[in-house]
Amino acid sequence: MGSKSQDQGINIVEASNEELHPPSKPGMYQLDIVLKKGNNLAIRDRGGTSDPYVKFKIAGKEVFRSKTIHKNLNPVWDEKVSLLVESLREPLYVKVFDYDFGLQDDFMGSAYLYLESLEHQRTLDVTIELKDPHYPNHDLGSLDLTVTLIPKEGDFRETTMLMRRSWKRSSKHQSLRLSDIHRKAQLWRGIVSISLIEANNLQPMDTNGLSDPYVKFRMGHQKYKSKTIPKTLNPQWREQFDFHLFDEQGGFIDVTVWDKDAGKKDDFMGRCQVDLSLLSKECTHRLDMPLDEGEGTLVLLVTLTASAAVSIADLSVNILDDPRERKEILHRYSLLRSFNNIKDVGMVQVKVIRAEGLMAADVTGKSDPFCVVELSNDRLQTHTVYKNLNPEWNKVFTFNVKDIHSVLEVTVYDEDRDRSADFLGKVAIPLLNIQNGERKAYALKSKELTGPTKGVIFLEIDVIYNIVKAGMRTLIPIEQKYIEEEPRVSKQMLLQNFNRMRRCIMFLLNAGCYINSCFEWESPQRSICAFLLFVVVVWNFELYMVPLVLLMLLTWNYVLIASGKDTRQGDVQAVEDLLEDEEEDFDRDDKDSERKGFMNKLYAIQDVCISVQNALDEVASYGERIKNTFNWTVPFLSWLAIAALCAVTLVVYYIPIRYIVLAWGVNKFTKKLRDPYSIDNNELLDFLSRVPSDVQVVQYRELKVDPSPSPNKRKKNNLG
Repeated sequence: MGSKSQDQGINIVEASNEELHPPSKPGMYQLDIVLKKGNNLAIRDRGGTSDPYVKFKIAGKEVFRSKTIHKNLNPVWDEKVSLLVESLREPLYVKVFDYDFGLQDDFMGSAYLYLESLEHQRTLDVTIELKDPHYPNHDLGSLDLTVTLIPKEGDFRETTMLMRRSWKRSSKHQSLRLSDIHRKAQLWRGIVSISLIEANNLQPMDTNGLSDPYVKFRMGHQKYKSKTIPKTLNPQWREQFDFHLFDEQGGFIDVTVWDKDAGKKDDFMGRCQVDLSLLSKECTHRLDMPLDEGEGTLVLLVTLTASAAVSIADLSVNILDDPRERKEILHRYSLLRSFNNIKDVGMVQVKVIRAEGLMAADVTGKSDPFCVVELSNDRLQTHTVYKNLNPEWNKVFTFNVKDIHSVLEVTVYDEDRDRSADFLGKVAIPLLNIQNGERKAYALKSKELTGPTKGVIFLEIDVIYNIVKAGMRTLIPIEQKYIEEEPRVSKQMLLQNFNRMRRCIMFLLNAGCYINSCFEWESPQRSICAFLLFVVVVWNFELYMVPLVLLMLLTWNYVLIASGKDTRQGDVQAVEDLLEDEEEDFDRDDKDSERKGFMNKLYAIQDVCISVQNALDEVASYGERIKNTFNWTVPFLSWLAIAALCAVTLVVYYIPIRYIVLAWGVNKFTKKLRDPYSIDNNELLDFLSRVPSDVQVVQYRELKVDPSPSPNKRKKNNLG
């Protein structure tokens, strides 16, 4: 065969001299491989590490995937796999990736192992150098393997069956490991509430003698990131985060402090660890935590609270079907108990019954579907139904409701043996849109919730809540979701947010043009009415008229909607047009994972683009939220706004403005003295954060279910 040189920067294991004349080839070979370890692998994460795993391919087919070793550039796998090989002409293609939850995995290098070069019946230690075809001069590290090639003589049908059974067993264990990603946050026993107050005397990391600090919290898979406070060594955050406590004995929360640097890797400033087992429950602890590997002190308030755990049960175990249990729950959330445990707003019960007509994710034309139900940071999962496009789960999930404006997300995945679970479809249902006790078919949507995908899922949902608690919780900061993925630059998303912001600006310009037309007397009748209204309002103006006008606007829109003149559909259609090409663009962005590493060199541009993208999104979202408040998009919030505006109107009407301003100022000046660790918030912004933007309205909108016969009926009709 002769010696082989490296081709396209991909490593090739050369033939040994002993195998220049190999023996006659039998019909089948057994290839035993031990994946031992990696050496000095490539950095793909911002933390200076990677989460590597290895894939083996033969003839274009993936035959093995290793487990993922987190945060390690010198991972040790020690995994063994036995493969059946029909031809030695096809090399073993080895690829290494960095695992990114929810994102496209990063390419870390590849190599070819030419099977014709291996000695038969002999165990060889092989080191293969990883290369990138696009950057052949980059050093990406190496893998250590132990390889044995064994010819199989004679009738190898029995061997084939044994190997297939062995593969099925190993793939089953592997798929269970992969689906653990979705099973990480099942049943929990309490809540750990952390208030990040401040830090003192941090280490200066910038040339100006200051830092731009932010804090990361991690407990198991649960992760939070605080806001960044620029140019200070004594930052004050006043932020709160809630973790789920799974272990009754407690646990550890890892806390790290970082300095934000635009255009390069953020600087590490120190760490500390909170041992929950040392803290008593049902009381608040102030912790002054000195930072290890850095300077300064972090001030935290930590509270451990026992809570009714979320639960999973079979359909036969249904608490709301028991009249006594249902009566007790209704009493717990009755108006008479509105001020007992303000955080316990209500409960939701979800029956996941079945799905029909799912997408076929496997080459056999079937799927192995399981279902994940999420409410804020609570996440529960059904079992997997193997080889079925019409699975029946018949499971009941129970969640505590902390915010009635939360959205219930139900996602169907395909459990895959050689890679992470495949997405099959998703629905997002705002709790306020649920009709109690209604068994309903929901058409599944795409991952971004912008369009339909194949299949429907049957759910029955009940929501019981206290309206007073729900209204009070609306005026406090919304619960943050765990950080699961880094933001990424998307040309489509940037353009979409720009267009949304342009729509808001155009609305203001059109309103200005309309007012200006009154001055220009383009319509004498309209100008006369506007002039008379201007004189009357200015002559009789009082401050209470401001909320009164907003109250009249809400009432006017309610009358329009009640009379059938709903103008909201045009807005929804416009946003749907903006989103219709979004998925295609995401697919184009992710097609070539091996080139994705190039983006890591463009952090400066990426950070700027993400900042602009997020700023456009925030401005556009708030404009749309204000509009949707007056459009009665969420009647609960519009009624709440009416109640608030009525109260403000009466207060401003009966109380002189100087007293109101004086009371506001006294409250602001004394708030820090009365409660040094209070978390600042803006009730108006907290209220608006519950109102869906136009994009969210589209995402939460139900699709029409295809009325054609179900797949089960079609299958019965086609048996002949």
